[in-house]
Amino acid sequence: MAIYLTKAGKEKLWAELDALQKRKPLVQEEIARAREHGDLKENAEYHAAKETLTNIMRRIEELDTKINSAKILEDLDIEPDKVFIGVTVNLQDEDGDDYEYMIVDLEEANPAENKISVQSPLVQGLLGHKTGETVEVELPARKAKFKILKITR
Repeated sequence: MAIYLTKAGKEKLWAELDALQKRKPLVQEEIARAREHGDLKENAEYHAAKETLTNIMRRIEELDTKINSAKILEDLDIEPDKVFIGVTVNLQDEDGDDYEYMIVDLEEANPAENKISVQSPLVQGLLGHKTGETVEVELPARKAKFKILKITR
């Protein structure tokens, strides 16, 4: 299944993958050193290093899959007037409060940077709608209406 990432998001995944690939042999060395301490049943260092290596290998596999299946948002032909992953949308709620969000894949979501996942209830309710439309969205706590003020790519 493809995921959609910005160029910066894909570069971030590459950097994490590179760091993990460099760390993996170091952890393998830790395992070898811990093995020299004798009885493996009661060797906490050995078990901790093995668990760390398992987690590293799992994440490397996950990153490899994501990187190889990623579609770059900047390269896609997205309709500029519709809410879709990769756009920035300006909204106004029923109270007149304005919000600006960039819609991204879950991998890049970061509420502190106003990057929200395409899987979030808000975005699911907005997908496919156009500038000027008022959309009723089913949020976890309530239904809310948002007017789409602007969509930019």
